[in-house]
Amino acid sequence: MTSAVDAAWPGLPGSHNPVIEKMDLADPAVIRFEGRYYLYPTDEAGGALGFDVYLSDDLVHWTQGPRVFSHPGPNVWAPEVYHDPDTKLFYLYYTSNMRIGVAVADNPLGPFVDRGILIRNAIDANLFRDDDGSLYLYYSYAPPVYVRRLTGSLRVQRMATPLETDGDPIDLLSSESWERFLGIVGIIEGPWMLKRNGVYYLMYSGNATSSVDYAIGYATAGSPLGPFTKFAGNPVLTKGGGILGPGHNSVVEAPDGSLVIIYHQKSTPDFLWWRFGDRVVCVDSLNFDHAGNIRVAPTPLRAVK
Repeated sequence: MTSAVDAAWPGLPGSHNPVIEKMDLADPAVIRFEGRYYLYPTDEAGGALGFDVYLSDDLVHWTQGPRVFSHPGPNVWAPEVYHDPDTKLFYLYYTSNMRIGVAVADNPLGPFVDRGILIRNAIDANLFRDDDGSLYLYYSYAPPVYVRRLTGSLRVQRMATPLETDGDPIDLLSSESWERFLGIVGIIEGPWMLKRNGVYYLMYSGNATSSVDYAIGYATAGSPLGPFTKFAGNPVLTKGGGILGPGHNSVVEAPDGSLVIIYHQKSTPDFLWWRFGDRVVCVDSLNFDHAGNIRVAPTPLRAVK
């Protein structure tokens, strides 16, 4: 169905980033429901103890909505909301203290009611529903043994339902080259699955989120379970030309049917270690070339108020 918003959508204007004039927001996940966009970010300004929602009709102008989920923590990060067409419910996947949990609501404004922990030693969940209705949860594995954390990895977990796992997880990708912070610490996280023309595109972020070297790459496969092959031209969204540390993205369809990528980047070149107060939310177009490769042309930041 075409709405008034669809008919009037002008596309992304130049110099529109950041799309939310607020610092301390990161890891943005966006869904579209009944013609409106709902954005759920990590909120460092809120003490990383829950998530607010932001609403938009055009992907550029956003209004802050209510707090949809609160959690005692620590470190409540990386929200993602999935709307299930069977149950008609909304499922919010979140990270807290290196564990992935899930909460449920009957509308995108919440409030989401916590249903507990799904996966331990893990961060950054992305639930993907395939064309046949099968569910897969992609995430970054965070092993409990500290030395093993020097090599990050991505996994996929089959899901029987949005609340129940099915079988054992499968290792998909490990960190290498540009994904290693200071060339040593392997960090590969923030997965997001796309499917196009029968090809599965597993997007992800690598390196340290506090670093300007944080960037986005992807790998492809003919099955949601892999094996995945990393794109030789990675990273596809990286620093340069006024862009600093772009990463942890989601992808959503614009009103005209094109795709946009929503991500955060740093507003300063400073490395803040465990403080992340310089991250802002950005939106840009995502396209595919004739060979099916992902292309992104990021828009430099305006001055942030």
